Amino acid sequence: MPEKIRVPRLGFGRPRKKPDSFAADKAYGNGPCRQYLRRRAIRHTIAKMADSQAARLRKGPRGGRPPVFDEERYKKCNTVERAISRL
Repeated sequence: MPEKIRVPRLGFGRPRKKPDSFAADKAYGNGPCRQYLRRRAIRHTIAKMADSQAARLRKGPRGGRPPVFDEERYKKCNTVERAISRL
């Protein structure tokens, strides 16, 4: 998957293969996706799924910390998605 990512550079040099950040909807909120982004040190904003949040709470202290969620950033993502939809 990383081989398909091309982030154009301003000026000279090869295109980057790692974005600065990633924003997605709940479909990408599963564990493997989040682990992949963490492993590559990509800052991400992904909404929490209700069932995974409930499962984490059922586990109690073994459930771990809830993932960080930047609500303002997620709102901007929605704005971009709606603009693309209109096009």
